Amino acid sequence: MSAVTASLCSTLMFVVFVSADEKNITAEFGHDVILTCQVRNDNKKIIVVEWSRADLEPQHVLLQRNEQFVPDGQHPSFKNRVDLQDRQMKDGDVSLILKDVTINDAGTYECRVQRQRESLSLISTFYLSVVPPGQSGGHKEDRRNKDGGKEDGSVGLIVGLSVSAVLLVVVVVGFLIYRRLQQRQSQDSYQPPVELQLV
Repeated sequence: MSAVTASLCSTLMFVVFVSADEKNITAEFGHDVILTCQVRNDNKKIIVVEWSRADLEPQHVLLQRNEQFVPDGQHPSFKNRVDLQDRQMKDGDVSLILKDVTINDAGTYECRVQRQRESLSLISTFYLSVVPPGQSGGHKEDRRNKDGGKEDGSVGLIVGLSVSAVLLVVVVVGFLIYRRLQQRQSQDSYQPPVELQLV
C-alpha cells in the first residue's frame, strides 16, 4: 500500500515540475512574438533545436541541426517567418522569434533540444493565442513579452491547484482503501462465541 502511494506521489510531483514550464502567450495580429526557451548552460554543445506544433506534425516550425537550419519538413506557413533569437545559442538561449503573427499561428508550441550525449528532450510548451490589432487580450499586470507578446502567469496557478486536487483525491482514496482492508482483517480474525449446548 505504501509503495503504491509513494509511486503515485512521485508521479504527481514529476507532473508538477514538468507542467510548471507550460506558458500561455498572447500576441497581437501582425506583430512579432518571442517564445522563450532556455536550457541550462553546462558547456554541452546543442546539437538539435526543434520547434513544433502537434497539429502540424510531421512538419515542424523550425529545425536546426549542427548549427544549420533544416528547411526540409518545415511547414510552409512558417517559411521566412521564424528564427532563433540567438543563432549562436549563447547561454542556452533557443528562443523562437515568430514574425508577423497571423490568426493561424494560434496553437500549442513545443521547444525540444538535444545536446551532446543526450536524447531530444522537451524543454518548454507554450499556448499561443492571437488577438486582433489594438486589443490587449489580457490583464494589465501580465508581463509583456518583447514585440507585442504577453506572458500569462495564471497557468502555473491552475496547474498547481489541479495537481493539488488530484493529490488530495489520491490520499483520500488511499486512506479509504487502507481503512477497508483493516476492517476486513479485523472481521476475519473475529471468532464468534461458541454456543453452549445443554446435555
